[in-house]
Amino acid sequence: MTQIHFYEAKLAFEIDSWDLNDAISKNSNIVVIDARAVDAYNLEHIPNAINIPHKTMNEESTKHLDKNKNYVTYCDGIGCNASTKGALNMSKLGFKTKELLGGLDWWIRDGYKTSGKNAKAATNISCGCN
Repeated sequence: MTQIHFYEAKLAFEIDSWDLNDAISKNSNIVVIDARAVDAYNLEHIPNAINIPHKTMNEESTKHLDKNKNYVTYCDGIGCNASTKGALNMSKLGFKTKELLGGLDWWIRDGYKTSGKNAKAATNISCGCN
């Protein structure tokens, strides 16, 4: 594998908060999945994200989802791999999936609003990678 192929493959499977926010605002074909436990989701999550804990992802729990859409999984952030487990599970089930880099932690750090019991308003959007 060449370096070019490596980086192309990496971008095919990962997305950052800036690109996700941009995709959400432009494309209704994106579905964001919070792969954490229900309690964590209820406290705070990305607006309009659906909650399917990675441990419960199976044919039955995902049968209502459209396999023609693009799915982005996330979790708390770097110290959590629920987003990776969720992306793997969704991929095994036949869904087109990416993983959000940095999870909810980087989403908040970059200044985007959240929903839930501990919802935060948007702040000064500060992603330097756009």
